[in-house]
Amino acid sequence: MTKRTIEHQYYVYMLSSESGVLYTGVTHNLERRIWQHKNKIVNGFTSRYKVNSLVYFKDSDDIGAVIAREKEIKGWVRKKKIALINEVNPKWKALSMDFMDNPISCHTESR
Repeated sequence: MTKRTIEHQYYVYMLSSESGVLYTGVTHNLERRIWQHKNKIVNGFTSRYKVNSLVYFKDSDDIGAVIAREKEIKGWVRKKKIALINEVNPKWKALSMDFMDNPISCHTESR
């Protein structure tokens, strides 16, 4: 009997509030996680500061790489985070409105 591996997609993402507060997180189910943020399902930073607009995300099947990227972004100064968002989403469009239709087109990142 061979062992089957289940491939998953993992995401590092950034949210913004209307006042510009930023939050960076990781998930394996982006649609569900954004829904949780928008509906304030989990008490904490994002619900307290109304941080629920998806402005950046990047996917990978490597959870280690995604977690490392999250830590890297969290270590950046605000100016650098804003530059990353501006690079891939210059109008700060709420990506959760259409990212499920074509997720690849919304998060191309040059490194």
